[in-house]
Amino acid sequence: MAVSEKSQIELGKSLGLASLINIVVANMIGAGIFTTSGLLLRDLNHPLLMLVLWLLGGIVAFCGALSYGELGAAFPKAGGEYYFLSRLFHPLVGFLSGWVSFFVGFSAPIATSAIGFSEYLARAFPGLGQPLNLGIIFGPAIIKKSIAVVVILLFTLIHIQGLKPGARVQNVLTTGKIGLILFLIIIGLASSKGNWANFSSGEWLPADFSSLKVIGLSLMWIMFAYSGWNASAYLGSEIKKPRKNLPLSLLLGTAVVMLLYLGLNILFVYAIPPPEMKGVISVGGLAAGKLLGPGWEIFMSIMIAFALFSSISAFIIIGPRVYYAMAADKLFFPFAAKVNPVTRVPTLSIWLQGIIAAVIVVSGTFEHILTYMGFALGIFPILAVLCVFKLRKIYPENLKLPGFPVAQILYLIAGVSILVLGFLQSPRPSLIALLTVVAGVPAYFLFKLFKKKNST
Repeated sequence: MAVSEKSQIELGKSLGLASLINIVVANMIGAGIFTTSGLLLRDLNHPLLMLVLWLLGGIVAFCGALSYGELGAAFPKAGGEYYFLSRLFHPLVGFLSGWVSFFVGFSAPIATSAIGFSEYLARAFPGLGQPLNLGIIFGPAIIKKSIAVVVILLFTLIHIQGLKPGARVQNVLTTGKIGLILFLIIIGLASSKGNWANFSSGEWLPADFSSLKVIGLSLMWIMFAYSGWNASAYLGSEIKKPRKNLPLSLLLGTAVVMLLYLGLNILFVYAIPPPEMKGVISVGGLAAGKLLGPGWEIFMSIMIAFALFSSISAFIIIGPRVYYAMAADKLFFPFAAKVNPVTRVPTLSIWLQGIIAAVIVVSGTFEHILTYMGFALGIFPILAVLCVFKLRKIYPENLKLPGFPVAQILYLIAGVSILVLGFLQSPRPSLIALLTVVAGVPAYFLFKLFKKKNST
């Protein structure tokens, strides 16, 4: 049973459609699009194959948004898929989704966005890539990680001030990010200094199972870049007119991001010969330098670095609402359900998430974090999409969005295939992701035991 209104201060309803779309867009456009294309091209070899996979990833994400739109309209509560799975599947499954969100779903993307920020800043200011002597010599890796941790701390401090101030900052950052991407695409293509022949440069992968595994892992990384298409579903308790605004924000936000992603990748391939693009993380800065000159490379690297602020900010807004919902059901640490009576936000949850993200920054490597996140984040949306079939059966009066059941079947086939192929291609981080899920099972029963003892 959830904590009652009398025993707990509830989250306030303050988010309209514009803020929700901004949150969805900001969650999606982050480290993934600005850092993975060079790594993808290294493995896929052919630019056209990479572009096809980016398009396919967008279609899969849109199918997911259609499903979550129905679920969110039926259950406009904080917690997103934790709430959906707990009510329509089983409380254990819902708990495990929240458990994964605690370790992977939000803290790890905050960490990767902060690392992406430091990488682009280092491209703009090469001095950050040099050792720093302050009595003790600090290497470039330590300097970059320190910058990332400071950024996480900064936005944690902003969002404990309340949702309205945080949402205002979020809206400004997201608007600036979209403007930056459109500016880069338009001015880059208008420069006429790229080469359209780059799109046909490269070797196609052989038609065998090994290539299929490479494609599966690549799609896992691409789906990480698209992750966030379900962002506003986590904020149901704080949305004005959720039956209308929640589904609309998911669909519009996802469609906008898919178009921006395709535009950016076309620009990257147009600007950079494939051999030079392979393996590059700060690919946006390199593209600007190729098309517009060294000065623009520095300028755009700085702009992209600050654009990643928007993603960090959005993840910090959403993640603690999942922990809040779990604690409200007495299936998580009780402090996570405490809402500050002045700011009306779960302050302690926000702090906890920031600390975990900082730990991941310090301990993780970029590519392993990508695979670990991609696998772990792919499991529970599949189960949530399955819930739509049950939702339509037991709540026939609920909002029905178009595409059923084709959209759901497409998402399920794609999601399961990506997980299987990604595991076969990169088993170690995928197995760690599975172990993270399994570790949540005994934790669930411990929390249930504590709940039972407290109730008696």
